[in-house]
Amino acid sequence: MLADLTAGAVEDAEARASERPLAAVEAAALAQRPAIDALAALAPADRVRIIAEVKRASPSRGDLASIPDPALQARRYEEGGASAISVLTEGRRFKGSLADLEAVKAAVRLPVLRKDFIATEYQVLEARASGADLVLLIVAALDQDVLARLFTFAQQLGMTPLVETHSADEVDRAVDIGAQLIGVNARDLSTFQLDRDLFGRLAGRIPAGAVKIAESAVLVPDDVAHYRRDGADVVLIGEALVTNDPVSTLRAFLEAGA
Repeated sequence: MLADLTAGAVEDAEARASERPLAAVEAAALAQRPAIDALAALAPADRVRIIAEVKRASPSRGDLASIPDPALQARRYEEGGASAISVLTEGRRFKGSLADLEAVKAAVRLPVLRKDFIATEYQVLEARASGADLVLLIVAALDQDVLARLFTFAQQLGMTPLVETHSADEVDRAVDIGAQLIGVNARDLSTFQLDRDLFGRLAGRIPAGAVKIAESAVLVPDDVAHYRRDGADVVLIGEALVTNDPVSTLRAFLEAGA
């Protein structure tokens, strides 16, 4: 499934490149205002920080919410106390777009993450051209040379890479390239099974200087409390926020992670 999602995302990017060449996207990326310092925004604090996600659908759960106005959703996340906003821009299975990212970026003062299946420099440039402050790199989808190359390229554009892992080996690979934002996703991207305890088993491999991010398997406040006890600095939450009132739900989650 991960290979298919990545291949589809790259194919869609290639289609966009036929209409908007690399040079044009590069010029737009370089013309953007400097990216917000996401490491500062997500730095460890007295209580957990939350990356709140704009997410319409997923392969595992199907349709979640229509979200006709992603900017409004993001503003409600900001009101509820989120530290950053994640925007799904993959269109085939998650029903997102770069237009969603641009709308969110224009609506909030928080750092914004482009969450997609990124495997090429063109996609990284698209992220910055659309205003992204962070870009997701999934270790399982990339060989180490490509991972390191895209990581460095994103940094050169001023963005902060969030490097997502699913195993001890992948955490070690993220550490090897110098990642400062390391996510552990509880969802196995091959089977879509969830393991809420995976973060706790892997957190000790993440260096003390890096920000530890728990992803997936968050539906109720106790899930956030569980991740916080296991050492999470940040929790990324999508489904629970788009299927409930985002402001009150965020506040309950933040209270649980105090």
